[in-house]
Amino acid sequence: MSVEPTLAVIGLNHRTAPVEVRERFWMNEERRSDALSSLVRGEGIEEVLVFSTCKRTEFVVWGDATLAANSVLRFLTGQYGLTLCEWKNFYRLLDEQALAHAFRVSCGLDSMRIGEGQIARQVNSAWQQARAAGTTGPCLDAILRKALAVRRRVRKETAIAECFISVPQAAVELASNIFGSLAKRQVLLCGAGRIGEAVAQSLVGRGASVCVISRTDQHAIDLARRAGAQACTFETRWKRLADADLVISACAAQEFILPADQMKQVATERQKRNLVLIDLGLPRNVDPTVRDVGGMLLYDLDDLERTQPPQPEAWETESQAEKIILAEVHGFKKELMGEGVTPAIAALRHRLDEICQQELESFRLEQGPFPKEQDQLIAAVSTRITHKIAGSLARRVGSRL
Repeated sequence: MSVEPTLAVIGLNHRTAPVEVRERFWMNEERRSDALSSLVRGEGIEEVLVFSTCKRTEFVVWGDATLAANSVLRFLTGQYGLTLCEWKNFYRLLDEQALAHAFRVSCGLDSMRIGEGQIARQVNSAWQQARAAGTTGPCLDAILRKALAVRRRVRKETAIAECFISVPQAAVELASNIFGSLAKRQVLLCGAGRIGEAVAQSLVGRGASVCVISRTDQHAIDLARRAGAQACTFETRWKRLADADLVISACAAQEFILPADQMKQVATERQKRNLVLIDLGLPRNVDPTVRDVGGMLLYDLDDLERTQPPQPEAWETESQAEKIILAEVHGFKKELMGEGVTPAIAALRHRLDEICQQELESFRLEQGPFPKEQDQLIAAVSTRITHKIAGSLARRVGSRL
C-alpha cells in the first residue's frame, strides 16, 4: 500500500549551519534549475521547489517524505559531496511543521532578523522558477500562494515591518560601533547589487568617503553616480586597500576576491594599521584565513548576527505573528484537503494503486511464484512507477489551473 503524500521541508539555515557550511550548498539560479530537473525525477518526489539564499538552502517537496528525503540526500551527496557529518546540519520538517515553517519563512520570522523584507521576493522567485520548470503542481502551488497571503496578513496586522534591521543596516551599524563615527572614513565597497547600493547610500549619508568597485566596472560607475560616491576599477582594489579604513564586500563571486596571500602583502604595505573588513557575501568574498593576518579584523554574516543587540520590542510582535501563523496552518490544512483538486488526485492515486496491485497479482499467478527478495523488488518497482505516474499527472493538472 502506498504512503499518502505530504509536505516536507529538508534544508539547513543560519540556525543549524555556520556560514562555511551554508556556502557549500548555496545555489545560484542555474544550480537551482539543475537541482529541480534532477529531483523531480527522484523517488518519492511528486512536486519540488528549491529555495536558496545566503541564510538557507531548502528543498520543499510534496510526496513520500521518507523517500523524498533519501532522494535529496543522494542528490546532495552526488552533486555537492555531502558528508554524513554535514547531514546533521539539515532538518526535516513534515506536514503541519513543514507548513508552519513555510509560513514563518515567507513572513520573515525565520530570518536572522525578524521581519526581513526581501524574503517575499526570494520566495516568489523560487516558486516561479519551479513553476516554469514544471516541478510544482496543485499542492505546492496552493501552499506557496497561501504562504505569501499569510505574509501579507502578518504585515498588515502586526508591526513586524518596523522591527526589521537589514543586513546593510547591520553592517553599517557595526562599522559605526567600531569607528565611533564614519565621517571622512575611507571605505572600499565591493559589489554594486542591491545590498551594495543600500550600503553605499547609508555610508554616504554618514559622511564616509566611499569608493565602489565591481567585477563589471560600469556597474560600479552607475552605483557611484546614484549614491554620490566614487568608482574605481576592480583591478585597482589592491591600491585602494592600502589607504582604506573599512572594506564592506557583497559581491556575487564564486571565489575569494580578497585572498589571504595578497592580503598579507596589503598588511605589510599598511605597516600594521588595522583594516576592518565586513564580508556580506555568500559564498564568502574574503578568505576566512585573513583573520590570521596581523591588522586584519574580519567579520562575516555569522559575526554580524552575533554583534547585533537583542530587540526586546520585537518579542511581542513575533508572538502576535506566531498566533496568526498557527491559526492559518490549522485552517489551511483543512482547506487544502477539502479542495476539489487534492481529493481528486488522492482518488487517482488510490485507483492507480489498485490497478497496480491487480496487475501485480496477475503477474505472480502467471509467472510466479518468485523468491522472496525478487518478489519484493518487483513490488517496489511497480509502486515506484505508480508514484511517478501520479506525480506527473498531478503536476499536469496543476499547470492547467
